[in-house]
Amino acid sequence: MQSTVKAAAVQFTIALGDVDANLARVRESLAQLAQRGTELVVLPEMWSSGFAYNELNQLAQRTPEIVQELERLSREYAMVIVGSLPEPHGAKVYNTAYLVDRGSVVGSYRKLHLFSLMGEDRSLDAGDRAVVVDTSLGRIGMMICYDLRFPELARRLTLEGAEIIAVPGEWPKPRDDHWHTLLRGRAIENQLFVVAANCCGPVGKLDFFGGSLILGPKGEILAQGGYESCAIEATLEAQAMESWRASIPCLKDRRPDCY
Repeated sequence: MQSTVKAAAVQFTIALGDVDANLARVRESLAQLAQRGTELVVLPEMWSSGFAYNELNQLAQRTPEIVQELERLSREYAMVIVGSLPEPHGAKVYNTAYLVDRGSVVGSYRKLHLFSLMGEDRSLDAGDRAVVVDTSLGRIGMMICYDLRFPELARRLTLEGAEIIAVPGEWPKPRDDHWHTLLRGRAIENQLFVVAANCCGPVGKLDFFGGSLILGPKGEILAQGGYESCAIEATLEAQAMESWRASIPCLKDRRPDCY
């Protein structure tokens, strides 16, 4: 990981099924963040369309052009961008987080844990592997929303060398306390940085509370969003992670031979 990373999480109200409106919003946010020298930006889950299940196959066909636009913006602004989109793959559609590094997709992660309560498993296909990517900023692992409830995934990313976990989310009310607690737990137990972007406001029949978070390796809150659309920003310092891991060497003291 480079010595410092200027990170941001963007939260906004997703216009259900309106790719053009959502893309315009993201373009605007990225342009503003670029002026402030932001290097890493995390966007919400399924940010181009939301979970518009009735149109999902059709909406997924626009994802390749959206990814091309992210590549262009990433190159222009010298940014690393992470966000999840509906990925078309033959007859299947995946909830996929794309990681774009200064002009190119360098990694993608298909959501492992589909949220059956909201019918994700009936409209989307699940991924089958954890993903950590070497980027110009450091090693970044990816989780998507409901994945947070499965600590094994975050630990796998950590053991594969992740220094930052990017978490696109679409986490609704009233479970905001779970969002905050789970994110802090993943940061604390793995002693790394977490950058999590939620959406906010009403989307379809649900209401989303925002609450995007940037967390340090002690679980400390470096930046936090409220209910409204915004971009939260913080500087991630590699030395803070390295010194904390040396001070309390949880990862070294693990006993995988016993569990």
